Amino acid sequence: MPHKTFFWFFFPTGLAMILFIGLPIVSSFFQSLHIENQQILMEVENCDPFGCTTNVRVDVEATEKLKEENPLGRFNGFGTYTDRNHLAFDEIKEAWNTSSSTSEFKDIVLNLPFYKAVLFTLTFCFAVTPPVIILGFIVALSINTLVKSLKGLAIFGAILPMIVTPLIGSLVLFWMIDSQGIIGATIKILFGDPNLSLKSSSTLTWITLIIYGIWHNTPFAFIVFYAALQTVPQDPIEAALIDGASRFQRVRFIVIPHLYPVATFIMLICLMDNFRVFEPIIGFSAEGVAQSLSWMIYQDLRNENKMLFGSAGATSMLTIIGIAILLTPVLLRTWKEFRTER
Repeated sequence: MPHKTFFWFFFPTGLAMILFIGLPIVSSFFQSLHIENQQILMEVENCDPFGCTTNVRVDVEATEKLKEENPLGRFNGFGTYTDRNHLAFDEIKEAWNTSSSTSEFKDIVLNLPFYKAVLFTLTFCFAVTPPVIILGFIVALSINTLVKSLKGLAIFGAILPMIVTPLIGSLVLFWMIDSQGIIGATIKILFGDPNLSLKSSSTLTWITLIIYGIWHNTPFAFIVFYAALQTVPQDPIEAALIDGASRFQRVRFIVIPHLYPVATFIMLICLMDNFRVFEPIIGFSAEGVAQSLSWMIYQDLRNENKMLFGSAGATSMLTIIGIAILLTPVLLRTWKEFRTER
């Protein structure tokens, strides 16, 4: 394709990427370098028949004027990135010098807000993504073998979790595992413990969130795998049938190699999607035991009286860097395989 033709072909997509992806990222980066403006205080003297007292209050007019002059806030450089709520360099250094054992150092670090959120985010990613790929493939393979009259109903049932809004789906499961819900009440009966609650344990809460993540993400993997199964060449399968290959052998040596690039694509999408886990935490009211990076951003912006735009921007940039690091090995491996095939 001539360079000029390629330029005009790519130009609309490139412009959209710059406007809707590039500029917001740049804007978040510049915002992360600033912190909130200081409030300007003023002394006010109040007098009554018993004497005068001096009180300190916020000078609203001067503070608003300062905000107009510095809409981004005070320049803080990379100070926000290194403070206690983010990378916490000083706290980690202090913990390293004062900890008597590795386990104590690890406990201190993992109780810091950012690293606590990273721990849950990575756990959620690596606990959800592999089962999603495996279950999605199994469901797609199973439905693909059904007779034509049953496929429509089976496909609808398989994609139903994907239709439900993530927040609504997590709320439904949250109500089900409540002590009065169908799952919670059944478990209490089975174990004979009226005080048993799935919400009382942080470990059980993490497990419940992971199960929900698998349930909600599997339909996406199923749809992609099912579409890819329609492209599997029939000649090798027919040859394998003639040679007496079992169904398992046909799937292992013909279908899976053909779907490997599709599985890589699904893994990339799932990792990116799971890295920004947010709705289940809100739906399960699990903020006390499970915080993600997206939840940290929400926490910085939820208070209308004191929105921490700089902190939210720093967390956003660290999230982008985390996703890039997470996806780099997969992208490099895919690139090497692509170069080898060429």
